[in-house]
Amino acid sequence: MRALQSIGMGFVLLVLITPIGGYDVLADPIGWLLVLHGLRGLPDLPLGTAVRCLAVLAAIVSVPLWVPAVVEALEAADESIAWAVNLPQFGFVAVLSLALSRAALQAGARGPAAWWRTTFLGAVAVIVLPVLVFGGGVDSLEDTAGIAVVAVPLAMIVLLFTYTGRSWTDARNVEKEAKQPGRS
Repeated sequence: MRALQSIGMGFVLLVLITPIGGYDVLADPIGWLLVLHGLRGLPDLPLGTAVRCLAVLAAIVSVPLWVPAVVEALEAADESIAWAVNLPQFGFVAVLSLALSRAALQAGARGPAAWWRTTFLGAVAVIVLPVLVFGGGVDSLEDTAGIAVVAVPLAMIVLLFTYTGRSWTDARNVEKEAKQPGRS
């Protein structure tokens, strides 16, 4: 499986919820393991260390969030706390999108770079809008925030599968290109 495919499949597990007995059979920690596996196959990305650190943090946070009682307690305490515990996930989406945008731009792929930049901006909106809704009382942005929370991960999945195998997304391709005669 190629790097972006693995990350994409991980995100599919993160998005899909299949509860049995209160527990999600498609556990988010398994999705994050796929994401982490996929990150190993990426070439050196701009912001690569930040991408990996946020993925590890999101994976760690996903473990207690798999327990229904923990999620219920967070939601009962305050909606803003439930939002805050998901910040590592959306931070990861933002930084990975920005890193892939830069990698695409470096490779001369302006179209993909623009799509990744758009996903980055969407992830930033997901991070910032709840602050305005919960903290600032701007209730008119609540629907927009709800749409963004769903749309950004779905866009991420589509882009991950769309750009799988591009030379700038696969460490194996980068290594092959570097070994070709006449390349520096």
